[in-house]
Amino acid sequence: MSSEIDRDTVIALMAIHVCLEEKKNKEEVKKRKHSIWMKQWYAKRQKFTHTKLLKELKESSRLDLKNFLRMDAETYAALLNLVAPEIHRQDTTMREAISANERLSATLRFLASGQSYEDLKFLTGISPQSLGRIVFETCGVIIKILKPYIKMPTNEDEWKDIANEFENQWNFINCIGAIDGKHVHIKKPKTSGSYYFNYKKTFSIVLLAVVNANYEFICVEVGANGRASDAGVFAQSEYKRRYDEQSLRIPKPRQIKNASYELPYVLVGDDAFPLSSNLMKPYSRQKLEKEHLIFNYRLSRARRIVENAFGIISSRFRILLNTISLQPEKASVIVLCCCYLHNYLSKENARVYLRGAADPDKMSDQQMDDLKPLKGSNYTDDAKEIREHFREYFNTIGAVPWQNDRI
Repeated sequence: MSSEIDRDTVIALMAIHVCLEEKKNKEEVKKRKHSIWMKQWYAKRQKFTHTKLLKELKESSRLDLKNFLRMDAETYAALLNLVAPEIHRQDTTMREAISANERLSATLRFLASGQSYEDLKFLTGISPQSLGRIVFETCGVIIKILKPYIKMPTNEDEWKDIANEFENQWNFINCIGAIDGKHVHIKKPKTSGSYYFNYKKTFSIVLLAVVNANYEFICVEVGANGRASDAGVFAQSEYKRRYDEQSLRIPKPRQIKNASYELPYVLVGDDAFPLSSNLMKPYSRQKLEKEHLIFNYRLSRARRIVENAFGIISSRFRILLNTISLQPEKASVIVLCCCYLHNYLSKENARVYLRGAADPDKMSDQQMDDLKPLKGSNYTDDAKEIREHFREYFNTIGAVPWQNDRI
């Protein structure tokens, strides 16, 4: 009997010993894994880094360099000089710091290509985890540094300058901007339910923008949830708030020579926006008279500047055409950074950046999803009367020779 007990005891003790050894081995393996702080080939980043490719492209194929960075070498150098003090990191005893040049060029490639961090690691020699931090931080710095490149006019003369450019280039009088919004796809945030679920049955945040006659953003707002009504997005916008507060300093209505009416300064938009005294949209009835069709054409000619601006930015920064796998707050920073870069390049590198820009009379295929058209027509009598005055102007005093052929 005692021998059986002893045998059972020994077996039990052996089993316990085996379990303890297995646990010890697992802990040692886990410690060894933690002790390896990066994959070995990441430590050899200088051997594989894309900056060597950039140096070669600068010497032998400047066009490919432009395609890689979405700007030429000189403009990139100027941008790097601006942001480097903010993104530079010191080496440590553990590892060599990722340079400002690597950080900025990797960020621009992420925005330009729409590649995931997992894909981009093979080009840059930087881990996906580090890329995620680098891209977000660098985009924030770009927004901060390029802040002056997106701003609304601060006085009447600046608004009139925009209106004069619209009239001279696109033949729409008193237009102080073209407004539109787009859905930017994002991965469904956890525990968000249908909050970001839009009418296209995707998850998105809204990019709302006003542009001038030169495809440049003068007002940008990003981050409204895709489920929000499109009229509601505009109603909650900074532009609308400041307009209602009468703090935008928009000029007073302009008396039209040889006419009995005056015309206010207005935005132009599509059916996603409500007709108002400061926002003109097309007539939406199916059967329209010739004069109404001419008004719609003239408005469309000016409004499509914002469509083309979206076409340009999304073809240059293809991250906007992909589903951004980030939380809405971080995705908003990415989108806003693209907008600031768009304006920066439009002003500083227009010859390269705007080359091949879409014809204003042709819609671009490279587009994000439109906002949902606004249903109903509960407009004020004042808004309707103003649109009628614009219609009369475009069919009489302000007519252009080719408008009859375009309808």
